[in-house]
Amino acid sequence: MSAPLTTVHDVPRIGLHDVPRTMLDKLWDAHEVLRRDDGTSLLWVDRHLVHEGSHHGFAKLQARGMQVAEPLLTFGVVDHYAPTRAGEMARDVRHMIDTLARNAAATGIRLFDLRDPGQGIVHVIGPEQGLTLPGLLINCGDSHTSTHGAFGALAFGVGATEVAHILATQTVWQKRPKTMRIVFDGTLSPGVTAKDMALHWISRLGTGGAQGFAVEYAGPAVEALSMEGRMTLCNLSIEGGARLGMVAPDEVTFAYVKGRPFAPRDHAAACADWRALGSDAEAVFDREVTFDAAQIAPTVTWGTSPEEALPITGVVPEAAQSTLEYMGLDAGMPLETVKVDQVFIGSCTNGRIEDLRMAAAVLRGRKARVPGLVSPGSAIVKKQAEDEGLAQVFVDAGLEWADAGCSMCVGMNGDLVETGKRCASSTNRNFKGRQGRGARTHLMSPAMVAAAAVEGRLADVRPLLEGRL
Repeated sequence: MSAPLTTVHDVPRIGLHDVPRTMLDKLWDAHEVLRRDDGTSLLWVDRHLVHEGSHHGFAKLQARGMQVAEPLLTFGVVDHYAPTRAGEMARDVRHMIDTLARNAAATGIRLFDLRDPGQGIVHVIGPEQGLTLPGLLINCGDSHTSTHGAFGALAFGVGATEVAHILATQTVWQKRPKTMRIVFDGTLSPGVTAKDMALHWISRLGTGGAQGFAVEYAGPAVEALSMEGRMTLCNLSIEGGARLGMVAPDEVTFAYVKGRPFAPRDHAAACADWRALGSDAEAVFDREVTFDAAQIAPTVTWGTSPEEALPITGVVPEAAQSTLEYMGLDAGMPLETVKVDQVFIGSCTNGRIEDLRMAAAVLRGRKARVPGLVSPGSAIVKKQAEDEGLAQVFVDAGLEWADAGCSMCVGMNGDLVETGKRCASSTNRNFKGRQGRGARTHLMSPAMVAAAAVEGRLADVRPLLEGRL
């Protein structure tokens, strides 16, 4: 039997708005419909993003004869199974894509399918289309929904049962997480990116370092990031155990959002509201950690967890023999001596135009020593990269220029790393088998992936970027 319900107005909230509040407090309070006696909140969902893997939720509704509660607030995206290379589509891939198309048509949901000029990875096209906005609560059946928190949104992934609940009610039950602020003081060095910031803090705190927390990123180095960089940082929050990641909206945010298809028409009025979303100056967090951005170097993973990461100048540490055997490494090996078999640039973590520009800066006029695949995060990013000549840089270097999709990040569309092969990848996970059975994955920034392509090994990108930034 579920706990009894209590309306928000019945909960003691004396002096609530006199107490300094964090951004999580403000967003949570704005979306809380009611609260159970056990403290679990029912939250209103502003945007529900579904993809091929959401078929279980639609099936639950159909089995009960229910309708999608708010089809205009639900958006479908073909991304995980999207084919990125020419050739006949595998039967299971076609089935998953067709199932999403049928569900979208039957429920009146806007679908960004393979023929849509706005098609792409859900966490890329949400911001790109202006579906992602400051102050919204955004859910998707994908853990990296935390990406959207870069806009000052309350964004987190949900499971199959929750997907069905949101489809049916436009609400979701959640326990309020604790608050954590990760501050990056100082300035990043040239060639160091948001990906390095994320891998740095995860390696220092561990994959459980933010477990149970909503992480708010702050500090001069975060404020200096572009929206693409902030999205990368929030995207990887999950790899440190966080429930979600956020950055307070500011002028950088407002400039990015302005004029996008689903953005508010009255931009000035919207910005006036959004400016109040940031944490109050005296707000208290449950935990706070500070890092010096100037001390962060280009970082790579050496093991089978995102926390197993080191500066590229480091050496493989003493570790569990099973991990070293799986990765084909020996303790004490300099990371820069580790040869790679192939590279991949793309994903919801690092498949945006800024990522491709930086990788192209490394590759321009150079040849890759190993094969590789470059899959842009969306069809819009793909066209922009082609218009800017970036795609030709990749092709001239010897890499394959593909269509938009999740591609080799998770391999559901058939883009896989072969057993025993080592891949330098700009993706978000390096677990055993993530990119294919027996695949060995090293996570790093797109620029570092490009450096690995040029050198045929894990390599420090900084010398290759001298005079190019």
